[in-house]
Amino acid sequence: MITLYGFGNIFAGGHGETKDLRAQWALEETGLPYRVHALDHAAGELDGEAYSRISPFHQAPVIDDDGFVVAESAAVVLYLAEKAGKLIPGDVQGRTRVSQWCCAAVSTVAPTLMCLDVIEIFDSDKAAHKVLAEVRKLAGRWLSDLERHLQDREWIACADFTVADIMMANVLRSVRKTDLMEPFPRLTAYFERCHARPAWDRTLALYAERLGVSLDSIR
Repeated sequence: MITLYGFGNIFAGGHGETKDLRAQWALEETGLPYRVHALDHAAGELDGEAYSRISPFHQAPVIDDDGFVVAESAAVVLYLAEKAGKLIPGDVQGRTRVSQWCCAAVSTVAPTLMCLDVIEIFDSDKAAHKVLAEVRKLAGRWLSDLERHLQDREWIACADFTVADIMMANVLRSVRKTDLMEPFPRLTAYFERCHARPAWDRTLALYAERLGVSLDSIR
């Protein structure tokens, strides 16, 4: 059985978009049997010696599939899709397309949106006006490109829902309570379409239960 190492308590403001949600969503979509090891971030478990042996950068998620350990959320969801034979095409070009968009989510879109979180957390005096404006401008550029890409298509990589959609939709969760997606109706509809899936509802409910918080507080 697969063990998913994910957060067991709220941290960094508790916005409800930690990366282990991506892995659990993929597990719920594929139906692979799994258990969750809830990491005690507050007690320093992520920095402990035991976790250091399986997580190169002391981050979640990590999965352990009967001794085969995978870290990094994009690698995790791609592995789960390949193992299950679901949420990824069977041909090499289709699989590469899915990998491309998983990479786009974590290496192009996510870093910019993460900068917005960092500014919110550490610029309590609201002094970094220019930095915030420039980061928002760059975020708008990526979101505009996604809007263009979604013209005449339902999902981000292929004709069907794939793990690339899990990655992109989860990355976009960090700005769900901002106005950044408002100018982009196709992107907004895509975001809502991804999160209307029953597997996502199960994932978020299990996550709320794991953290001991209300579902509405992290929706």
